[in-house]
Amino acid sequence: MIDAEMQQLQAELDKALSHLQDEFSRLQIGRASAALVEALQVDAYGVKQPLKAMATISIPDAKTVQIQPWDKSQLGPIEKAIQISDIGIAPVNDGTSVRLVIPPLTEERRKDLTKVVHRLAEDARIGVRTARQKVHDAIKTMEKDGQLTEDDARGAAKKLQVKVDDVNQKIEEMAKAKESDVMTV
Repeated sequence: MIDAEMQQLQAELDKALSHLQDEFSRLQIGRASAALVEALQVDAYGVKQPLKAMATISIPDAKTVQIQPWDKSQLGPIEKAIQISDIGIAPVNDGTSVRLVIPPLTEERRKDLTKVVHRLAEDARIGVRTARQKVHDAIKTMEKDGQLTEDDARGAAKKLQVKVDDVNQKIEEMAKAKESDVMTV
């Protein structure tokens, strides 16, 4: 019974780490990355689609993202989707593709991005705490119902805390790595 709870916890913890990694990859830190635009929703053919489903996204150099739609009539909607997104980069439409030139980061923007990194890491920690609390409550309930002995409950709580501590350590390492990445000129 407790094994199912622990497996559920592990799935939630892995999901939190994966989500944090995705969020960090979307941060614009002065280098071109396909992750910056691939999830943008483009209104094409009357429906919203992710950009990666309708164009080739390439990185010709460290400061440029090039988006080449498979259907040239979609250049306008792609350009519009980029303009209304919050990435803060003006698209350049050359008739066959859309280019984004990543501007160098100012010191002020770098500091703002470190705050975003800390906020994203804290959001991940909150998700971990929520998952931990759910399992901890289940352990207490099982102990109260007589499904677990006091020793088994204590052992399960220790295992739970070890897993949570490991994930919090990984979150901290990821945040430090991303912060140093942001602050590197």
